[in-house]
Amino acid sequence: MHAKIVSALLMAAFLQLSGIHAQTFYFGADLSYVNEMEDCGVAYKEQGAAKDPYQIFAEHNCNLVRLRLWHTPSWYDALNAGNRYSDFNDVRRSIMRAKANGMKVLLDFHLSDNWADPSKQRVPAAWVNVVDNLPVLKDSLYNYISSTLLALNNEDLLPDMVQIGNETNKGILLSPAVDAAGWSLDWNRNSQLFNRAIDAVHDVENTTGKEVKIALHIAGPAEAGWLMQGFWSHGVTGFDIIGLSYYWAWHKPTTIANTGNVITQMKQLYPGKDVMILETGYIWSTQSNDNANNTIDAVHPNYSPASPENQRDWHVDLAQEVINRGGIGVVSWEPAWVTSSCWTQWGQGSHQENAAFFDFNSNLLVNGGMDFMAHDYDNLVFTTTPVSTRHLEVWQDKSLRTLMLQLEGFPGDSSLQIQLMSTAGKVVATRHYMTPGTEKTGFGFLLPTGLPPGIYYVAVYEGRRFSAMKGIMIR
Repeated sequence: MHAKIVSALLMAAFLQLSGIHAQTFYFGADLSYVNEMEDCGVAYKEQGAAKDPYQIFAEHNCNLVRLRLWHTPSWYDALNAGNRYSDFNDVRRSIMRAKANGMKVLLDFHLSDNWADPSKQRVPAAWVNVVDNLPVLKDSLYNYISSTLLALNNEDLLPDMVQIGNETNKGILLSPAVDAAGWSLDWNRNSQLFNRAIDAVHDVENTTGKEVKIALHIAGPAEAGWLMQGFWSHGVTGFDIIGLSYYWAWHKPTTIANTGNVITQMKQLYPGKDVMILETGYIWSTQSNDNANNTIDAVHPNYSPASPENQRDWHVDLAQEVINRGGIGVVSWEPAWVTSSCWTQWGQGSHQENAAFFDFNSNLLVNGGMDFMAHDYDNLVFTTTPVSTRHLEVWQDKSLRTLMLQLEGFPGDSSLQIQLMSTAGKVVATRHYMTPGTEKTGFGFLLPTGLPPGIYYVAVYEGRRFSAMKGIMIR
């Protein structure tokens, strides 16, 4: 056994015996675009074979999936097939996929109908009429976050973490006029909104008895000092994680070492708060594969030229710095946003395909950024994550007409609903099954006539609660 693994196991044992809980380090990926890419015809591959992208990430040690949530992204109605993404229904489907592959979930409340970032923080259209009525706006925010999380909890899909806003340097929930006027940060208004959102999450925790970590999100390590001072001095203290975006392209000349210094400062100034990189990314190519302009083209001198290996090394070196400074995770932004035939608001294809973890044929890059998640890091201690007692295995029989299912760990005499779903979340077949009083049980699921080949998901529900899911390539 490798010496570092032995050391990590001994340290974990010591922490367990001493009553101290070791912190899991999160190797994360924002996979918000995956459902849309698959609906647009993308087939993700590893070594040339089509494979469920969530399975690919899980098998390469990804343990956290980040997903953005827009309030009402009606602008999607005029794009492509008119399907909406990053709304509640789409996020619900993505959480199911993440949890089915054993990964935790970070839900990113953008608190907008469209992209929210340091230059744009526009209130959802549904709240425009109350944007200047702070008490009513606070209640709208509280009810939205609370109802969203409780609806997910009803299906056992409660996220493990949430973000209150996305890259909120400018504040949140600004009116169209204030947002368009340029820089604006009203701390009195801002702090009341953040605290009301935090209250909503805490009340959901009290209602469900489950823990949900709360993250703030700041773009740029160099901006963290004054922004965190603003939050803290205005009474926004009920969060758990200081989250940072850090890209060389947007935040140079801030280096990885500078970012490490900021993490150390944040942990010293705000004891008890964790620090995490919620977004990063690095290109593997300066080329483009479609008609959408790429948003990132800059390379750091130490990670030049753009290549899969330098993409990997950027992520590895950043993660090692975060580990060394006591941070709890690194999330790569949209490493599965590959090119497709579909359009964004600004062009056909992807604006990030040169920074994905897949090549221009949607095949997993060899020696690319994905490898950072399973790298052999120094000073890294993992805790054992509780594993669900419910297990599902699925395979296609030789006739190709029947799926064979094996269930394990479900209580005897449980009434289950088995759903076969497309990657678009459409239920194509349903079966009800009563488990016998045995540890393992197996049965066949006859496939619908004329079902097109492709990737599908088998989901198991106990009543309304989602219990297990497995992806399968049906031939």
